[in-house]
Amino acid sequence: MSLFIESHGRGPDVVLLHGWGLHGGVFDRIAANLAADFCVHLVDLPGHGGSAASASFHPDTIAAQLAERFPLPVQIVGWSLGGLIAQHWAARHPVQVKSLALIATSPRFVRDDSWPHAQQRAAIEGVGASLDTAFEQTLERFLALQLLGAPAARQTLAGLKEQMFAHGRPQGLLPALDCLLAADARELAPSITCPVGLFYGARDAITPIGAGRWLAAALPDATLYEFAQASHAPFLSHESEFLQHLRHHLEQHA
Repeated sequence: MSLFIESHGRGPDVVLLHGWGLHGGVFDRIAANLAADFCVHLVDLPGHGGSAASASFHPDTIAAQLAERFPLPVQIVGWSLGGLIAQHWAARHPVQVKSLALIATSPRFVRDDSWPHAQQRAAIEGVGASLDTAFEQTLERFLALQLLGAPAARQTLAGLKEQMFAHGRPQGLLPALDCLLAADARELAPSITCPVGLFYGARDAITPIGAGRWLAAALPDATLYEFAQASHAPFLSHESEFLQHLRHHLEQHA
């Protein structure tokens, strides 16, 4: 399957992987800043934006596809669902990954007795159940949840809504949602030996800060950056501070 990818700038390669329901364009402002010093690749994951849908959405399969597309060592920035794919990429294809920057992501997105750092399964299933009958409204509610509690949430949400279908109407969101329901990448953490920057909002209701703290302890080489006033999208709500830390991470490990 071919993936829609936009590339900007020149320099060391940085691949950005977006979250569920959106597309690579959500990183446009980050990419515009980084492109002065890096070659930035904005990927639309399968079934999102300009990339065709697939009957299944498996992190290992997508990681293998990305590893084939980017055979030289790269740095990866992964947000939420994109961060899950990034964990699989780094664990399964370690020689191709210089570093990871994981934003508000998790090895597991469903809460259970062994994992309190997530949403209840019913909350995620409810999103899937309403896609058929209220597609746009469901995505808008999900975007609002991601910014809940963050400063200037209304303005940021308005910008996201305008951008939501900029790469086309997504055609494969349910398989990706099923992936989030099934995923458990905790066993991969010891295999992710590259340097990892962890970027988490303390007010995040989707991937609570506990997930970032768990990864900081479980990964062999990790640095945690906590944004006290941010929720699920610190790269949008705290762009300047986020970029300062991200640039330091990327330049240190380029």
